[in-house]
Amino acid sequence: MSVHSLTVPVRRVRAGKGALPTYMTPGAAGLDLGADLNDPVIIQPGRWCLVPTGLAVAIPPGFEGQIRPRSGRAVREGLTVLNAPGTIDADYRGEVQVLLVNFGAIPIEIRGGDRIAQLVVSPVLRVEWQEVEALPATPRGEGGFGSTGAGDPAHRDGARD
Repeated sequence: MSVHSLTVPVRRVRAGKGALPTYMTPGAAGLDLGADLNDPVIIQPGRWCLVPTGLAVAIPPGFEGQIRPRSGRAVREGLTVLNAPGTIDADYRGEVQVLLVNFGAIPIEIRGGDRIAQLVVSPVLRVEWQEVEALPATPRGEGGFGSTGAGDPAHRDGARD
């Protein structure tokens, strides 16, 4: 199986600051992003904070950067990306910042260099709309939220276990 690569230009926003995104294992899909902070920030439970990475990137046309939570921090601390996945468009050239939210029970300290999120670069297709009078039929049809809950009424009315 071949592995494809893509060269993405990156610029440090502040001289000598901002760690380059890094794959932590050979099979990782996401590159870890670090916080670029002079002083720690505290994110209180239920609050959010925009955390700079110190980097600007030039995602090539036809691709996007997706900012995703780090699973370990999410499970241990309740720290996640509020607008997950956040999108870095191919024409954006400003500093990459991560909107972190604390869904945990205790304050979370973020320090400079802390790994705060992942960056996945993915291809993007451009859509051309074709307006029609009717859509092709499927077995699901217009069934919406919970309609694939295998007939369990609890899945249809929003009840949870």
